[in-house]
Amino acid sequence: MLLREERKRKISQFIKQNKKGTVAELSKLFGVSESTIRRDLEQLDEQGVIQRAHGGAVIAEPAAPEPPIIQRMAENTEEKRRIGRAAAELIRDAETVFLGSGTTTLEVARNLVEKDNLTLITNALNIANLFAGRPNITVIVVGGLLRPSELSMIGHITEQVLKELHADKVIMGIRAIDVEAGLTNDYLPETMTDRAIINFSSEVILVADHAKFGKISTAYVAPVERITVLVTDSKTEPETLARLEEMGIRVIVADTDKLGEEG
Repeated sequence: MLLREERKRKISQFIKQNKKGTVAELSKLFGVSESTIRRDLEQLDEQGVIQRAHGGAVIAEPAAPEPPIIQRMAENTEEKRRIGRAAAELIRDAETVFLGSGTTTLEVARNLVEKDNLTLITNALNIANLFAGRPNITVIVVGGLLRPSELSMIGHITEQVLKELHADKVIMGIRAIDVEAGLTNDYLPETMTDRAIINFSSEVILVADHAKFGKISTAYVAPVERITVLVTDSKTEPETLARLEEMGIRVIVADTDKLGEEG
């Protein structure tokens, strides 16, 4: 039997080579109990060698710190426009929708301005401003602590207000997505607000371009299973999308040709 440090080194190698490892398969591979493997993984996680995930551990590309929203508007613009159009098609007249902050959700908003009798709840100042003066849309702006780089409201006040409201659907973005590690964010003070948003409705539509996948950021928000619908672009790896569909998530890949003709 391998000594603990040697076993941990080999576990690290296995996960780096395979991008992930479950407690069950590592227990079988190294001939030790699952509780022993869990302790090994916890120590490796504390050392920053791997990252613990539900049922095992993963190695994923760390998400870089997110630049301000103004800078991100120039990133993957065509993909975000297609995603925005596709996500807007999921919203019906007379629904109540929560729309979170971000560049992709802004593209969704631009495709909702002509909806009839829509009630829009948002914590994003730029999205609220987009709907100002639209008599066909009722806008509810959620207050809180302003995060200037995102033009969004976050924190305890925001979370308390959300407890007093209800939405038929939530449309939100996220900094990083990994099948095992879940949805993560890089700004710790915003984590609880993200959790409040994702629990605001039973139907959660996540809008994310291909650059968000296979990455893990600092703060855990929720498991990917919390998503009801994912709207992404055609550059996202098919294997990842297939795994999400197996988990019961509806996956919509923005149709480049169709949306291009409409534009």
